[in-house]
Amino acid sequence: MRTHFADSLDDLSCGLASMCGLTVTAMSEATAALLDADLRTAERVLDANTDLERAASDWEHKSFSLLALQAPVAHDLRFTVGGLHIAASLQRMGALAVHIAKIARLRHPTSAVPPEARAVVADMGRTAVARATETQVILRHVDSAHAQELVAADTVMDELHRRLFTVTQAQQWPHGVQAAVDITLLGRFYERFCDHTVEIGRRIIFLETGRLPARPDALLP
Repeated sequence: MRTHFADSLDDLSCGLASMCGLTVTAMSEATAALLDADLRTAERVLDANTDLERAASDWEHKSFSLLALQAPVAHDLRFTVGGLHIAASLQRMGALAVHIAKIARLRHPTSAVPPEARAVVADMGRTAVARATETQVILRHVDSAHAQELVAADTVMDELHRRLFTVTQAQQWPHGVQAAVDITLLGRFYERFCDHTVEIGRRIIFLETGRLPARPDALLP
């Protein structure tokens, strides 16, 4: 019985890692659609989010079934309950990639990112994809040591966000209010995406240690 339960937990762990992989693809493609004014890629991000939502729903169903049919001990209970929080964060990460793709679609056929902001936005996209890729590995191996590093390294995106704000506030900004609003929203979407990777790192630490680290000051509930 315990062997079957352990196998079920492994399946759930792989499921979370697979969902995280979907967010990696979504963020990569959303950024490409944004910078290249690529309508087809933007639409693909919107359509693919259905797969993430379905996977999260299936994960929740399996998790609740496992709780109902088995008698989990402390670590197992932390995993199944904590995993629900992780699945919710992954859903939000997918939704944030969708928000980026929607802005790309809304401004098509022109790019929503003016030349002055392209380098920073491209760096934000690369950073978000790198963080989600690292998170996927951590989820696959339930690696609390690397999760500690993930939580501690939440500074690169914050610095990029500050740089982007500086660009839009420059006196020589020639693109009007709408473009400034778009860029401000985009910066927030990228920042929140990385915030959720930090939240997942915190949950992984909790799964392994029973201790939930303090939330970084910049991370909203």
